[in-house]
Amino acid sequence: MKCPICQKKFDPNKSEDKPFCSERCKELDLGNWLSEGYTIPAVELDDEEVTELEKALGNRDE
Repeated sequence: MKCPICQKKFDPNKSEDKPFCSERCKELDLGNWLSEGYTIPAVELDDEEVTELEKALGNRDE
């Protein structure tokens, strides 16, 4: 298995820090999350698209 941070190959059965190879890589990953280093791109919708989406979601309950 490869560590998602450093890409080093390691035996996951011997690591207490799975899916990371070490405590250091685990903490680097946490730091990335806390500093917003990981992001999910947002999609901007125009008013017409929002209205269509609201209608579609409103019709689910009927």
